[in-house]
Amino acid sequence: MKTMTKSILTYVTANWYEKLKLLFIAIILSNTISVFEGYWWEETFAIVYYTLYTAVAIDLLLPLKLRFLKLFLQVSAAIFITTQLAVMDWIITPPQRWQELVWWLQAHIVQLNPFIWISLALLFLYLLFALWTTSRIRMFGFVGTSLLLLTISDSFTPIWLWDEVGMVVFIGLLWLVASHLSRLQREHPSSWGELVEYPIQLIIPIALVLSVLMVVGINMPSLSPILQDPYTIWKEAKGERVQVFLGDKGTESFKPSSTGNASSGYSRNDEKLGGGFEFDYSPMMTVTTSHRSYWRGESKALYTGNGWAEADAEKDLEEFNRIAKGEAFSSFDDPPAAGITEVNQIVAMIRKDVYPILFAAAPINRLNWVDNDESPLPTGLVWEPSSNELRLLNWNMKNRKYPETYSVTSSVPVLDEALLREANAGWANAADASRYAFYLQLPDSLPERVKQLAEQVTAEATNDYDRAKLLETYLRMNFNYNNLPDESKLTGSTSDFVDKFLFELKEGYCDYFSTSMAVMARSLGLPTRWVKGFAPGVLPVNDYGPPGEFMDENINPSGAGTYTVRNSDAHSWIEIYFEGFGWIPFEATAGFSFPYTIAEDEEVVLPEVDLSESDTSVADKAKSSSNSKLWTWISVSLLLVTAAVWVILRRDKLVTAYHKLRHGSYTSNDRIVLETHKLLRICKKRGMEREEHETIREAVLRWSQSHKRLRNDLGAVLNDFERAKYSPVMATSEEAERFVLKVRSLIDQLR
Repeated sequence: MKTMTKSILTYVTANWYEKLKLLFIAIILSNTISVFEGYWWEETFAIVYYTLYTAVAIDLLLPLKLRFLKLFLQVSAAIFITTQLAVMDWIITPPQRWQELVWWLQAHIVQLNPFIWISLALLFLYLLFALWTTSRIRMFGFVGTSLLLLTISDSFTPIWLWDEVGMVVFIGLLWLVASHLSRLQREHPSSWGELVEYPIQLIIPIALVLSVLMVVGINMPSLSPILQDPYTIWKEAKGERVQVFLGDKGTESFKPSSTGNASSGYSRNDEKLGGGFEFDYSPMMTVTTSHRSYWRGESKALYTGNGWAEADAEKDLEEFNRIAKGEAFSSFDDPPAAGITEVNQIVAMIRKDVYPILFAAAPINRLNWVDNDESPLPTGLVWEPSSNELRLLNWNMKNRKYPETYSVTSSVPVLDEALLREANAGWANAADASRYAFYLQLPDSLPERVKQLAEQVTAEATNDYDRAKLLETYLRMNFNYNNLPDESKLTGSTSDFVDKFLFELKEGYCDYFSTSMAVMARSLGLPTRWVKGFAPGVLPVNDYGPPGEFMDENINPSGAGTYTVRNSDAHSWIEIYFEGFGWIPFEATAGFSFPYTIAEDEEVVLPEVDLSESDTSVADKAKSSSNSKLWTWISVSLLLVTAAVWVILRRDKLVTAYHKLRHGSYTSNDRIVLETHKLLRICKKRGMEREEHETIREAVLRWSQSHKRLRNDLGAVLNDFERAKYSPVMATSEEAERFVLKVRSLIDQLR
């Protein structure tokens, strides 16, 4: 046991400085990346941290000589960590053919972007600095650069980085102490041996001094600068104000208004509903359609009492299916008893935002094309049949592109109220009813008076459809639409979102109405899901009359045309499942009306979109943009290649110009001295290090004993150097050139 302990201790203490250096580099890098706060997601930081410290662990546990094995393990660990911590939508269905395997791999690999590149980039920086920081000057350069990045970001952004600055300073001081001790061990082994005999006396003073410095530094109060930097002086001289992020980091400029209002638009997080918003009328997309409809986005099934989230049972049912152009999607729902109406749509995005889903009338039946009819479908688009959603996998990745334009066909169920009154809400099959029970979920904290109100409102109904319509009508007729509800009415007696709306606020916008109907319907046993997307938008003046939410149904009964959908059209509603019909939408929000489809004698043809006019064609714009980007890259590449060739051809003159710029005008003797110092640096890299107490002559004579084949050349260089350094005689330019060639020859031999 003692032998094993001694062996472990010997292994740990061997090359202790190199091991500490690796740990210091990882800690400094992990603190420096804090400048990306607000730009990286939490999982990105987690991936980078795990990758860095796993790389350190591999370096510490394996011997130094196993470099390639360690590199392989570090890269493998980075890939494994990324796949485990990145937010990925795993396709559980195993591929049956090799073509499906390729698609399956592509669908997962695309989700690693950009996590894997960030992870590998940080791993590369870690390995690079591990090889580069071989001297104190380079160590100071690495620590100083990290401090510069952190202090600039701390001063000119709202990010609080003082703790990271303090940590880097602390690690830098520890590194300096370790470097000094390593040098002492290497150059004065006897003194080092005496110190090691008393480790406590060595460590305690160092730890005490550094701890006091850090505690005092971190707890210093934040003060406004006494001397202004030139940038601030220049901006203020122009009459502009520069915000200085000190103390509370300038939070006043970044706080939301006291009302907590946001602007309208498609929400990314629905876990906490409420508050108010201001209308944003900026255009979001245009939809050219054969029938007017709501443009459905995502659905949610789990009501928490504060908002909506995705239920675990809902995630378990998810099944991502590969899609192909023009092929019908699978569906878990029965074909509607009253038939369907096919709705053809071309969606052209105006905003450059990325969304988790493709918007369309529901349910989508097939995807016809993306960008244009000839382009292949982008990777990451999958069909999820249980929720009837066309999803974009890993949509929140940076650099993820959302389709600029796409064409879809939807199979919208025809509304037949007589047949719906004969149908039951829910699933007749007991297994299906059990599988989809989460569509009846309600939190235990839901006040009983919400259920009692739902029963009271629907007391006269004799079927499930009428119960749903009575709830819809009650909410539309008894509550007011207000995008800025007066929350001062809230008494604080309840925390449930629906209860507050029904009994205290009694006004709100779509999220209040739709969520209330969903909860009340579930309390009556009607399986319901909450849906968000966009209202139809408006038609332009030249499409069947003036723009507006409503139109003359006698002129355009189907509502065909090209709609401009704005952020202010963002909306939410609900869907209730009826046996034999599938999911039927209901609109509970006052002032809104769902554009249900009815049976028609003749299908309205989709208005043609002229793809030949480049000024209006989204496809041509995308193609033109693509060609423009291609030519830009070609031009930049040619420019870089030309510059590289020019640098190679003129490298000698450029080096000479660099030396003149760096050292000014110098004589032949100066050139000989400079070349000698260059040779000394190369010798140091090759293990021929000059000791501090040695003169150059003493070092050269010592090297000549161990490198006898270089003895004559080293002696000649030494003589020329001493003549140029100490003699008043000036060497000629020819002698300097010969000396340079001699030094280059020596350098080649050392390699």
